[in-house]
Amino acid sequence: MTAPVFVVEGFPAHLPAAGGGQYVLDGAEGRHAVSVKRMRAGETVVLTDGAGRWAEGEVVAAEGKDQLVLRLGAVVEEAPQSPRITVVQALPKGDRGELAVETMTETGVDAIVPWAASRCVTQWRGDRGLKALAKWRATAREAGKQSRRVRFPEVADAASSKQVAALLAKADFAAVLHEDRDYGSAALATAELPATGEIVLVVGPEGGVSPEELTLFEEAGAKAYRLGASVLRTSTAGTAATALLLGRTGRWS
Repeated sequence: MTAPVFVVEGFPAHLPAAGGGQYVLDGAEGRHAVSVKRMRAGETVVLTDGAGRWAEGEVVAAEGKDQLVLRLGAVVEEAPQSPRITVVQALPKGDRGELAVETMTETGVDAIVPWAASRCVTQWRGDRGLKALAKWRATAREAGKQSRRVRFPEVADAASSKQVAALLAKADFAAVLHEDRDYGSAALATAELPATGEIVLVVGPEGGVSPEELTLFEEAGAKAYRLGASVLRTSTAGTAATALLLGRTGRWS
């Protein structure tokens, strides 16, 4: 099994860049390593900032309930993968938003943009919206650790339809998942994809993308695509589409 991942804020400014030094992992991450994961001397861990920088460490000792003494290797930076995949995720009901973020993170998405689509039952306003966004970001962080990533997906602020259109206009490949076969959507499995650059995929709410939003996104350069014969829920469609794109672009080779 690959080594467990722990997040270090401000990494690697206060770590020995050349490796070979000792570091004490404490706080919430240290407590999780010692009291939950029960790490012991001789075992291996990975420390990361979640933005691509990481270092492997060998456990020297566990002290108390929340301190793990490590002997660190050299600091390494993982380059961003290409093409970059961003999923614009319409706001689902209940905890399905966190489910979507969790599974897309585990699959390998690079960025997630919460979208307040016109047909969304859930709307993020005021403190409620800030709390919901914080949950999405915390979920991406925890899922990134669980899936042994050292570059976690960015979770942007909630976007309006006009802001999503602006994002689509800058993409090298822009797609809107739309299950209505009478609309003329193409199969995502056969779309011509770029080898590099930015792929942006829009996942609508349970009620679907509205005609006005489809027109707005098409004017920005996006096309309508479908995944298959079955209709997926909004909380799972982004994960399935991300997996398809990762396979087709060679990132899962």
